[in-house]
Amino acid sequence: MPPKPDIETRDHASDPTNSSSPNDSEKASADGTHFTEDGEHRASATRRASVAALLRNPLAGMSSDEVIADVDAWVVEKGLQDHQDAFRKGALIARVGQRDDGFESVDQLSEDDKNILRHEITHRWSHPFMLYFLVVLCAGSAIVQGMDQTAVNGAQLFYFDEFNITNEWQQGLLNGAPYLCSALIGCWTNAPLNKLFGRRGTIFISCFISFVTGFWMAAADSWYNLLIARFALGFAVGAKSSTTPVYAAESAPKTIRGALTMMWQMWTAFGIMIGFVVSVAFENVDFLGEYSQWRWMLASTSIPPFLVMIQVYLCPESPRWYMEKGKYDKAFKALKRLRNHEIQAARDMYYAYKLLEIEKAEREGKNMFKEFFTVRRNRRAAQSSFFVMFMQQFCGVNVIAYYSSTIFEQAGFTRSNALLVSFGTGVTNWLFAIPAIYTIDTFGRRNLLLTTFPLMGLCLLFTGFSFFIPNDPSGESSDARTACVALGIFLFMMVYSPGEGPVPFTYSAEAFPLYIRDVGMSFATATCWGFNFILSLTWPPLVRAFTPQGAFSWYACWNFFGFVYCYFLLPETKNLTLEELDTVFQVGNKDHATYYQQKLPWYLNKHVLRKDVAPMEPLFQFDTVGGGARAQERKPSDAEKGEIVR
Repeated sequence: MPPKPDIETRDHASDPTNSSSPNDSEKASADGTHFTEDGEHRASATRRASVAALLRNPLAGMSSDEVIADVDAWVVEKGLQDHQDAFRKGALIARVGQRDDGFESVDQLSEDDKNILRHEITHRWSHPFMLYFLVVLCAGSAIVQGMDQTAVNGAQLFYFDEFNITNEWQQGLLNGAPYLCSALIGCWTNAPLNKLFGRRGTIFISCFISFVTGFWMAAADSWYNLLIARFALGFAVGAKSSTTPVYAAESAPKTIRGALTMMWQMWTAFGIMIGFVVSVAFENVDFLGEYSQWRWMLASTSIPPFLVMIQVYLCPESPRWYMEKGKYDKAFKALKRLRNHEIQAARDMYYAYKLLEIEKAEREGKNMFKEFFTVRRNRRAAQSSFFVMFMQQFCGVNVIAYYSSTIFEQAGFTRSNALLVSFGTGVTNWLFAIPAIYTIDTFGRRNLLLTTFPLMGLCLLFTGFSFFIPNDPSGESSDARTACVALGIFLFMMVYSPGEGPVPFTYSAEAFPLYIRDVGMSFATATCWGFNFILSLTWPPLVRAFTPQGAFSWYACWNFFGFVYCYFLLPETKNLTLEELDTVFQVGNKDHATYYQQKLPWYLNKHVLRKDVAPMEPLFQFDTVGGGARAQERKPSDAEKGEIVR
């Protein structure tokens, strides 16, 4: 078997223009050879390009005979000799797999084998029952996540009264407790739980915690007992949200992997809607006593995780996790249950193994936390991921998810109508999340945010200013006021769902290099849930101090800030290879902001003044060299520094 590739991804490059002397800009290698920082930058870029090329296809550059020799040795080493023929064919298909029809040139395949592969291309949604059973499991896990978030929306109207909770900080702490736990503890349990128990085990444990805490919350006899139960719920939130999309991605074939991974957001939105449904359904169920409706609302959150717990061990474990544990026979059995034919399972397993081998080589001898902070490419990816995660909270959406019923009551709705209109916001959120499956890969992450941030800000301003509409002379809230508040919130949810809703987790999952992705996603999800807690905690006192007008305007301003930040500092990641992403995130904030500052007059002339202007060169140019994509950072030319060609 060929030796493992020698891969180095540390980046020691810095801007050579900052050097004050040759001595400052030179570094000595171990053998005494000196390199300028510019040369070292190019060497580092070359190493990253080498890694990216291998990740794009680890079998590229190998002949058919070399691939067969490699796979023959591998099946013997892993105890898979009984499937040698399938793995030979699968490896040869993987070698030419960058083109959908590449297998047509593989002579070792029979016509029946090729028909199976042709069917896979022409019928991309034709897969075994078990794969769709697994998809249902992942959808159920997302529904658990969403329902846990919004069942409290209606429940708080009753448990605040039962426990006589009038302090705004206490109210916010109760609602935000799960996200405090998730940010401090839950998100960081993801890696050890996955290592010890696998993807299925982590989902089972997370859903078990959701199941138990649902009944625990419903049975709470004091506000602090309820607080402890809600804090315990946070142990499930972080691990579940990190593991389930990974489980789907590792189990799905490449033809539908993106769509299945994206469905996490859609089904979370569906769970959010169900959380509003139970608030309406149990509004009048008070035979256990006055204000007891909230107990039924929170107890109902135990039903979806119970169903997921029953289902999870009927699904196969992630083949990748089995391979990481050295259980290659079980990995192959799992993949055969998820693919239509043994050859497809062999192809995907061998290809995944080669990628895993490269990833291990990248990790070898490196401190992941140190790499996270000291490598500029990683820092820029983290900065961008943290921004989209932060803005998912401070765009104001979870003010509506957690407090819409209270907001509608303040606007003049009766309690029944407030719960019913809140349910309508949940339906809107789910319906408008569906188009994101298509727009996120066509319109782009950055463009979606640039379009929706200002619109969300305007919707929040409209909602807040609607509270200025005076009451009727009788003292009752006017119909115009209630209608405008509801309209503003509904429009906000329509804009949020295809924009800032799906972008953060999608962006974060692809921004980090493969070898540091686990650490990066833990930090990113902790950022998301940490600011979720801050929002939940501070909304009640914010409304008291600033009034609804000021509170909504506060989050509207954050949306306008998000637009400015996104325009100048957030790179696009749509449809970019790992190699291209390395180059994109290697560009510093100053260069990125300068380019888009210089592009402002171009946008003005082209889109506002409707002038005939020559296109500006892109910030990045990606060339194809030696069979692989090579990305080159470019500096804006003098002509681009403000000169517009008419």
